[in-house]
Amino acid sequence: MTYFDELKGKKVLVTGGSKGLGRDAAIAFANLGADIMITGRNTSDLEKTAKELKEIHSRSFWTAADMQNVDSVHKMVDEAFSVLGGLDIVINNAGVNIAKPAFEVTEADWDQVLDTNLKGTFFCAQRAGQYMKKQGGGRVINIVSQMAFVGYIKRAAYCSSKGGAVQLTKALAVEWAPHNILVNAVAPTFVETEFTRAMFEDKEFYNDVLSRIPLGKLAEVSDVTGAILFLASDMARFITGETIKVDGGWTAI
Repeated sequence: MTYFDELKGKKVLVTGGSKGLGRDAAIAFANLGADIMITGRNTSDLEKTAKELKEIHSRSFWTAADMQNVDSVHKMVDEAFSVLGGLDIVINNAGVNIAKPAFEVTEADWDQVLDTNLKGTFFCAQRAGQYMKKQGGGRVINIVSQMAFVGYIKRAAYCSSKGGAVQLTKALAVEWAPHNILVNAVAPTFVETEFTRAMFEDKEFYNDVLSRIPLGKLAEVSDVTGAILFLASDMARFITGETIKVDGGWTAI
């Protein structure tokens, strides 16, 4: 038996799929023979990643979308369903953080973070769930954060958005279980990506983060992808409403 063979031919939508966690997950699914649609806002990054994906699996596509705009989200999901010929798995990975002290967070900051991380996640799942209901089931996997479970400096909006996404995951799992739509989440700690490298040039911040992770290191994108593949696979066919923490033990303390 080869693990994840059942993912071959699955129709997969990955939001925020051009870089970082989304890109790694998309490449993993492509290597397993899944049909992929990646989305994001930067068309040049999307084209570059889609080219990589097509070299692995020809059934790889991209489309631009703004997760803060519900009409754009609906169009994105509709296009994915049409181009892929179905929709079996949605990876709700698109997200943003504006790191500011709580006293300095503006309404615009708050709206950008919450609209992307929570509102966009819901309306993507809702639209995809409508298709999945008609076809007899599917998987929605929301990428949240350990910050859904702990507080941290300069992340009032981010913690709020990810905490809400964890509760959203549970609510959708309960409501959609009769339709065989499994809804789960993955909550990573800080991951070493092109997005976080500049952040970790602040050595005081970097050392503080490592001091809170019992394993003593940052997560790698492949650590998160492993949890995503598990939740997408038949090994997780009786799991719904769950959040897997990929945090090196941070929230165990």
